[in-house]
Amino acid sequence: MNDITLLRVKNNQPIKLDEILIMDYSDFYRVSLDLLNCGDRHCANYFAFKRHGDLQFIMAIADDKEQDIIVLSHILRDTDKRELKSLTSENFALHIFEREICENFGIAFSGHPWLKPLRFAADCSGKKAAINDYPFYSIKSEELHEVGVGPIHAGIIEPGHFRFICNGENVLHLEIQLGWQHRGVEKLFIDKKHYLQKNLLAENIAGDTAIAHAATYAQAIESLAGKTVPEQLEIERALAMELERIAIHTCDISALCVDSAYHLGANVFGILRTAIINFLQFWCGNRFGKSLVRTCGTNFPFTEPLKQELLEVLAKFEKMFDEMAEQTYQMPSIQNRFDSIGILTKQQALAIGTVGLSARVSGINRDIRQSHPNIAQQKFPYEGVVKEAGDVLARFELKREEIKKSIEWIRHIMSAYTFDSKETQNPIYELELAKSSLVISLNEAWRGEVCHCAISDDNGELLHYKIKDPSIHNWKALELSLRNCEISDFPINNKSYNLSYCGHDL
Repeated sequence: MNDITLLRVKNNQPIKLDEILIMDYSDFYRVSLDLLNCGDRHCANYFAFKRHGDLQFIMAIADDKEQDIIVLSHILRDTDKRELKSLTSENFALHIFEREICENFGIAFSGHPWLKPLRFAADCSGKKAAINDYPFYSIKSEELHEVGVGPIHAGIIEPGHFRFICNGENVLHLEIQLGWQHRGVEKLFIDKKHYLQKNLLAENIAGDTAIAHAATYAQAIESLAGKTVPEQLEIERALAMELERIAIHTCDISALCVDSAYHLGANVFGILRTAIINFLQFWCGNRFGKSLVRTCGTNFPFTEPLKQELLEVLAKFEKMFDEMAEQTYQMPSIQNRFDSIGILTKQQALAIGTVGLSARVSGINRDIRQSHPNIAQQKFPYEGVVKEAGDVLARFELKREEIKKSIEWIRHIMSAYTFDSKETQNPIYELELAKSSLVISLNEAWRGEVCHCAISDDNGELLHYKIKDPSIHNWKALELSLRNCEISDFPINNKSYNLSYCGHDL
């Protein structure tokens, strides 16, 4: 890499497209693999978009140690052969990105282990591809059998098909097929012209991550429009994301109690989650935080009276949570049911590029709040939690500890920061974006790293909008961690991850 000057940007730092060095693919291949051959770096996004008749590729490599993002690019000319040497054969974590590029633009990646479609999008390059023809891995044997679950879910969540290969009750292989809804969310960000419409779209990318996705969108668009927002607004958004984390982690703990037949814990934790989302409704009128985050301002500023209400809610929550958690987490039946089930090793987690909680339970300290902090986390640093075991019990324990850490972090803000109504400003939707520019925005949502990349054209309009929900990294972790478990272990293993179907099906 000594012959190439790397372009490094900070989280939410806009750059002109012409500032990005366009490499030959051979150089891109070599440099990207050299950079990713380090545990402190991972691919936050890799995608392609059409520009001036050609296909430009952008790779964003998050450097956790240096707290910046390395931007690499190459171009496939309209007259070039639609084939590239696969990076996945050298770095498996890139498989999901190459599969998506292949599906969207018909690029063949030679040497890729299996270029399966990712979403079967309505506007994909392979119009004849049918989701019912998905090429599941199979083993021909009279001793083995396959079990198919879905795509229609037994509950009320979204569709996904799970194909198990079993020897008796023992799972040898699990493959998960998603992409049933063909939502076309990213295209809607281009089609919708009013920035309030785009804002509403952002908070509906994934309903359980409405605040984090909306905040990441707002930060990206504000940066691309050259708008500086008040520090207080950034703190309010970070505060709301931590409340979202507390609520969903508590709900996950409740769900795991259901699957281990401990209904007292399930009911109490479910009630406690309601207390947190009811505060969000008290704050902005919606229990999932919709309408709270808007570009450049807010209609629902956080106030000193809200501070007192939140402190009271957290005091009551924590008292009941600690009491119920102490009883639940010490139960031998809970420990025995979760211990050593669904193990994801550190080596596996690194190989597939896990992020967020799925990485932190396997000994990888990957947390955007620490590595690429926004303004609020720079002012009030967050100290994370890491586990080593990588099993259901570790994921169960980490959710409990992260809830405590979030409460501690919120209380620190409440004691150290005065919310001033003079710092409040109304949202702005009439925005002019910098022309021919790119911004990469990262936030640590409750599942993990959310990444939004916004690209403007020569007229200052959105040319391309790329979303990455953390689940796209972590579904492979669920597949791997079920190997050599019994098929009856699937529900608790699945719940311990709680990954997003709609976050994948963009």
